[in-house]
Amino acid sequence: MVRVTEKESNYQDLDKMSVNALLTSMNKEDKTVPLAVEQAIPQLEALVKITVEKMKKGGRLFYIGAGTSGRLGILDASECPPTFGVPFDWVIGLIAGGDSAIRKAVEFAEDDMEQAWKDMEEYDVDKNDVIIGVAASGTTPYVIGGLRRANAEGLVTGCVVCNSSSPIAEEAQYPVEVIVGPEFVTGSTRLKSGTAQKLVLNMLSTSVMIQLGRVKGNKMVDMQLSNIKLVARGVRMVMEETGLDQEAASALLERYGNVRKAIESYQSLKS
Repeated sequence: MVRVTEKESNYQDLDKMSVNALLTSMNKEDKTVPLAVEQAIPQLEALVKITVEKMKKGGRLFYIGAGTSGRLGILDASECPPTFGVPFDWVIGLIAGGDSAIRKAVEFAEDDMEQAWKDMEEYDVDKNDVIIGVAASGTTPYVIGGLRRANAEGLVTGCVVCNSSSPIAEEAQYPVEVIVGPEFVTGSTRLKSGTAQKLVLNMLSTSVMIQLGRVKGNKMVDMQLSNIKLVARGVRMVMEETGLDQEAASALLERYGNVRKAIESYQSLKS
């Protein structure tokens, strides 16, 4: 297998470039990422659809990965509860080496093919759960082993990788392959590959949550009202949907503690 992510950069002598040249060149490379993601939309569509199907049956979404990929999965998972008001165990991110690896690399943790399944077992995984391996290289043993065992146990598996025909894509029932080409700094997959993975995970989780009814119109009506900014946003949503002034909308939102509930209660009284 030829790893595109490991190919030499298209740029030479980076250490001799001016700051402007560095930034301009990196920006030029970054512009190619959304186009690569676009090519993978058919694959991503299939993964979204099966994830929605399983989650409607009570399943959960798991991301497993190592290093940057693992951190991106955890980031996406951690943002779902505040954004969509879902329980913290609906979307779960697991990283090789455990939570300490979020901040500091744990040597050789990604090389253990048995550990991902052990990590998932702590959550009592079942056949309605969806397991998505996130790995730029497509070769991470932690992810390969996790997907392989998940397949054997009858779970749905997917992946987000940045090399074609990788071992992880071969293991996944629903592979998403985003081929972004060589990195600006040779082999540094936290760059274009990481950006691609972030875009794909944004699209995946957001589309799933919309399909599960966690967005009304284009508004995050189930978001957690966890700070002043979000409360103010919630008040504006209630005002827009009900026609109430700020004081009345604020009182209604405070009473129900949730934008959706506040709007629905007002609409039911009016009908």
